[in-house]
Amino acid sequence: MTQPCSDGLPLPQRYGAILAIALGITVSVLDGVIANVALPTIARDLQASPASSIWIVNAYQLAITISLLSLASLGDLIGYRRVYLAGLVIFSITSVFCALSDSLTTLTIARVLQGFGAAAIMSVNTALIRIIYPQRYLGRGIGINSLIVAFSSAAGPTVAAAVLSVASWQWLFAVNLPIGIVALILGTKFLPANSQKSNSRRFDTTSAVMNALTFGLLITAISSLAQGHSMLLLTAEIAALLIIGYFFVRRQLNQTSPLLPVDLLRIPIFALSMGTSVCSFAAQMLAMISLPFFLQGSLGRDEVETGLLLTPWPLAIIIMAPIAGRLVERIHAGLLGGIGLATFALGLFLLALLPNDPTNLDIVWRMVLCGAGFGLFQSPNNHTIISAAPRHRSGGASGMLGTARLLGQTSGAALVALMFNLFHTDGTHASLILAGVFASVAAIVSCLRMTQPHTVASK
Repeated sequence: MTQPCSDGLPLPQRYGAILAIALGITVSVLDGVIANVALPTIARDLQASPASSIWIVNAYQLAITISLLSLASLGDLIGYRRVYLAGLVIFSITSVFCALSDSLTTLTIARVLQGFGAAAIMSVNTALIRIIYPQRYLGRGIGINSLIVAFSSAAGPTVAAAVLSVASWQWLFAVNLPIGIVALILGTKFLPANSQKSNSRRFDTTSAVMNALTFGLLITAISSLAQGHSMLLLTAEIAALLIIGYFFVRRQLNQTSPLLPVDLLRIPIFALSMGTSVCSFAAQMLAMISLPFFLQGSLGRDEVETGLLLTPWPLAIIIMAPIAGRLVERIHAGLLGGIGLATFALGLFLLALLPNDPTNLDIVWRMVLCGAGFGLFQSPNNHTIISAAPRHRSGGASGMLGTARLLGQTSGAALVALMFNLFHTDGTHASLILAGVFASVAAIVSCLRMTQPHTVASK
């Protein structure tokens, strides 16, 4: 184990540490998107309906959502390195379980466990980077981490297409094992321990349980509505959500170091930015999960073609995100986000209006429009969320940012199932229309931020 020096790690060790983080983040982000392309194939192989197969994606996202903040808090107490390495072990082992699954039930359970491992990896990676990099190069380290996340998201459809062209869907999960082993070896050797741990407080188990129940009940209620469960069950879930959620928020407001920093929502521009984040990621997931069913089921494209046709979307995000990152220094993030989200909404509506027999070009340029709009919005929005919070609350703001992203993605995945159940033959079309509505609402909310100062207090 490498001990951190007073200001980051020396160069040879720093390279090994960042490579360990890069590998872990790559596989955990990839597995959030890589299954989308193969979802129709997996559903057929496991004899599951399209609506119920959404749980293959939703279970992973749900597990991350309910445990991310708790694991981040645990990292403050016992060390980021321990949480990260434990996450790698869990993620790698459960990836094998995913590959060996022979039913929708076993695969869903394996994906839940895999999601907990991914949450441990994601919850502390930024905190580790702050220890690895000297303060003067911290921006560079955060930039590298953001690029890895963006690249992994972009590579998801392409990697899935490449794997499926030569192997079965099980290999989408099996390839995580050798990568995880390499990351574990590097992490054990190079990742530093916390230079300072928080010994003044204990892990708030009650808040962790309430956090899991609140977000779990929220997603479960949406899923129950999507799957057409009984009104009695849905009503019970909503009632439990309101009761537990109320006491959870009340508990957080009375703590100096809350697990869920809801007090930051009192900052208007922060709250508006969180709203745009949830809506935009819900819209993105609605489109990215439903489109493979349309491309393969209605248009007859195979898995490889589907992966390639989805790739222009995240590639456009990679191109546009750094441009937006520079523009936000001169243009208000509310305006940039509004323009980006309006472009995103336009692309979604145009995808919904595809002709009956579209060419690849018809699909690709609409994908590029969606990706470019989302990329123009994402960087300024993230910048606003982090900078709107006081400087000493940056960690809490970062956790809220991740939670908003995951909440939006998980809700979007559940809403796809709802659209497929309500519109049996036009589920993708309905999902894209709903996605366009979400993006349009987010665009309006983003423009409302223009009434707020460009930056807020950073004390």
